[in-house]
Amino acid sequence: MQSINYSEKIPNNVNLSEDRTLQRALEGWQPNFIDWWDDIGPDGSTQSDVYLRTAVSVDPQGWAQFGHVKMRDYRWGIFLNPAIEDRKIHFGDHLGENAWNEVPGEYRANLRRIIVTQGDTEPASVEQQRHLGLTAPSMYDLRNLYQINVEEGRHLWAMVYLLQKHFGRDGREEAQALLERRSGDENNPRILGAFNEATPDWLSFFMFTYFTDRDGKFQLCALSESAFDPLARTTKFMLTEEAHHMFVGESGISRILQRTCQVMNELKTDDAQKLRAAGVIDLPTLQRYLNFHFSVTIDLFGADESSNAATFYSSGLKGRYEEGKRNDDHQLRGQFYKVLEVREGRLVEKEVPMLNALNEVLRDDYIKDSIAGVGRWNKVIEKAGIPFQLTAPHKAFHRNIGALAGVKVSPDGRVVNDAEWHANVAHWLPTDQDRAFVGALMGRVVEPGKFANWIAPPAMGINRQAVDFEYIRFN
Repeated sequence: MQSINYSEKIPNNVNLSEDRTLQRALEGWQPNFIDWWDDIGPDGSTQSDVYLRTAVSVDPQGWAQFGHVKMRDYRWGIFLNPAIEDRKIHFGDHLGENAWNEVPGEYRANLRRIIVTQGDTEPASVEQQRHLGLTAPSMYDLRNLYQINVEEGRHLWAMVYLLQKHFGRDGREEAQALLERRSGDENNPRILGAFNEATPDWLSFFMFTYFTDRDGKFQLCALSESAFDPLARTTKFMLTEEAHHMFVGESGISRILQRTCQVMNELKTDDAQKLRAAGVIDLPTLQRYLNFHFSVTIDLFGADESSNAATFYSSGLKGRYEEGKRNDDHQLRGQFYKVLEVREGRLVEKEVPMLNALNEVLRDDYIKDSIAGVGRWNKVIEKAGIPFQLTAPHKAFHRNIGALAGVKVSPDGRVVNDAEWHANVAHWLPTDQDRAFVGALMGRVVEPGKFANWIAPPAMGINRQAVDFEYIRFN
């Protein structure tokens, strides 16, 4: 079992004590991280003892233990999956060569950029979610929020370790900059657009953790294929923790649907205003939030045609999702992929070299995975006997990146004119009134076993505990 050394100031399984220079650099960064956490981390959480899981090994069978911990004292650290002996590069121009343990000079700038961009998303989501604890719908949900927050903090540590170990002074400067940018800040925002959006309420939070953390899963899966072995091993372990974040989102939306459907059946109505008056979130509003979060997230995959994506793949820096399961030459020369463009007022497909379309390949894999979860939400509605289906919008809807940026497309994939867009946008995307209504529902419920009116309790508690277990001890 690959255990983690918790006796050291920075818990790790990378023999940090044998690299005194790196250890000093990380110990110098650590107080700045704690200052960032105190400044912009979860609001009002400092004194509470939270029932958190903490990694104790990177072995899938025994990797976590549970117990009450003060979040500020959480033992963030550096955990890599075990190295695979004689691991080979399995895609790109270096196919068949030995994986790298050091950064090749010619790929230094691109690798640093990849690591910084991934690293920047981790503190950003903590910043976006910092006020949510003040409006938690239950103690159970508040604990899940806090678990996600500490794990995003650890994922930041994972990227900072790579920067400081492998990129010298540049890496140290980038590590510091990760603590200086702020989500939504006008002068120094986070790198990617979705991470500058507000997460003002728990419906947004559940959509974010379902859709946007799923983007994280796909990006991490692509990086876990990397020829740069420390990056591959780091991201593989991050994926173990990421699964919980997506579970929180999927189950959170399922529980909202369950409660809404219950009230619809009790009142025998699908009238949105009557349901809002009863204090639950109507299904059309849920659809509009889904449309927004899905479209904002698929922009995170980047432009449909990208020379950077081609370079990252050919260089061996970033593979495809489940690269090893694909039956092709893993170099993709002479292969093509279809992307969308607008021609004569219609969406049409065109073939482009697959190397340049790798963002689109990853986006399409993501969309397939996301739609499967939407299907599971529909089963909740179906089980309640209500004739309504949630749908993921067309991938050209509400796009701000690539060839489809700014093109007005309906959720069912029709290019529309300005007049039709403006006539329907309030049915397709959340309005100010929707957001105000959802915001008005948010009130803190933190008595063990109690839940806000707009969400159903979970089927079971955390780590086999009861649903009404005291997950947080407020001091």
